[in-house]
Amino acid sequence: MIEHAGLPLQVTIVGGYLGAGKTTLVNHLLRNADGLRLAVLVNEFGDLPIDADLIEAQDDKIISIAGGCVCCSYGNDLMLAMLDLAKTNPRPDHVLLEASGVAIPEAIAASVGLLAEFSADGVVILADAETIQKNAADRYVGDTVHRQLHDADIIVLNKTDLVTSERVAELLQWLREIAPQARVVPAVWSNVPPATILESFLGRERTAGKFHQAGMFQTVSLDLGKPVDVEKLAMKLAGEELGLVRAKGFARANDGKCHTVQIVGRRW
Repeated sequence: MIEHAGLPLQVTIVGGYLGAGKTTLVNHLLRNADGLRLAVLVNEFGDLPIDADLIEAQDDKIISIAGGCVCCSYGNDLMLAMLDLAKTNPRPDHVLLEASGVAIPEAIAASVGLLAEFSADGVVILADAETIQKNAADRYVGDTVHRQLHDADIIVLNKTDLVTSERVAELLQWLREIAPQARVVPAVWSNVPPATILESFLGRERTAGKFHQAGMFQTVSLDLGKPVDVEKLAMKLAGEELGLVRAKGFARANDGKCHTVQIVGRRW
């Protein structure tokens, strides 16, 4: 179990237009939390049909989930729900905030930033491979869809099994052009390795230099072995040429101070 006593609770915002697969992603993360105490904030419980076999207990505001996770309903008062969540014992390791299908992630991140107990870690946007371009071009919802994509650190291009491989390639290129700040991850049924979303908090030990393959994903642990220019290192890791989706580690600077380096999409 990971402890973060005294540090702000990190919040990953999960967004995307209606039907893109947000709920499926959250369920997938809950099923594969691997000892991480996740707290899920959702507008209404009805919007998050958590798999029945995960639920241990339920009241009006909180669902207790196997493995130490909880789901909290915030209704129309997100800030109050977050303050209540910060008082829970045991304290969560990380928070997933599932936004509504028409919410603007930047606005939610700004609200999270108003509370000293929390810190916005990143924005993950789900995009439906079948409908994303049509919705983006719609005169009524197009602006919302574009703003969601623009706010993303990571875009999960979901439901790729419903379109051809040629279409997937076209969509990947299109997303890179309209959301160059984000890493784009193809997926089916929102099934991505949890580390893609929660890398910074899994805290798993990996053998240095060993790669682990999970479909198209690889993870690796590196030992730098000597002090570095930490800012240049972070910029390099977040650069387009490496294509890293998620990373976290510690590096000692040339002045001897130790720094945390975190990469979320192309943000560092």
